[in-house]
Amino acid sequence: MFTGIIQSVGRIHEYEARGADARMVITGGGLDFSDVAVGDSIAVNGVCLTAVALNPDRFTVDVSAETLRVTAGFVPGADVNLEKALRLADRLGGHLVSGHVDGVGTVHRFAPVGESHLLEIDAPAGLARYIIRKGSITVNGVSLTVNQVEGARFALNLIPHTLEMTTLKYLQPGSRINLEVDMIARYVERMMQFTQITDKD
Repeated sequence: MFTGIIQSVGRIHEYEARGADARMVITGGGLDFSDVAVGDSIAVNGVCLTAVALNPDRFTVDVSAETLRVTAGFVPGADVNLEKALRLADRLGGHLVSGHVDGVGTVHRFAPVGESHLLEIDAPAGLARYIIRKGSITVNGVSLTVNQVEGARFALNLIPHTLEMTTLKYLQPGSRINLEVDMIARYVERMMQFTQITDKD
C-alpha cells in the first residue's frame, strides 16, 4: 500500500527488454533505501514494482508484459515519481493507494492559472463512474483531489509544491498517464452489485 505522497523523483537509468517483459534499473534521486530490502515494493509512477536488487542509490525491478500493457509504460532516461511502501505507523497524508493502475488517461489541457496549474485529463470511459468532484485520484502515483468532472474528463489544480516535487511539471497535452481511482469506490460498487444479486434471490 502507498499514500500517493511522492518521496523522490528518480530516473530510469537502464531499460532492458526481455521478450515481452522488461528489467529496469532506477536511480533513487536521494531516496533513502536503508529500510528497504529485496522483495519490498516501490511505486514507480504509481505502479507497484518489486525491488529485485538494491544499491545505495538505485534499485532494480522486473516489469511483466501485463504491467507494460495496462500502464503508460516506461521510457529509458525518463524521470519517475517514487514512493516506498506504506508502513502501518506512517502518517497517511494522501489517500490509500494500491499501486495497481486502473487505466491510462490522456492529458487534454495543462495550463498555468495564477501560480498554480490546471490539469484536465480524459479518463477511459470505464473509469469515469469512479471519479467524483472532491474525490481522490492518483495520477502517475500522485494523490490529487478532483475539482471538476464532466463526462470522462476531469480537472485538477496543481499547486507549485506539487509541481516542484513530482514529474507532473513535464506533462503536456497528449501525454499518457497512469490513473488509479479511489479503491473505496470500487468496493462500494461491488457491494451494491452483491446486494442486488442477493435481493433477487
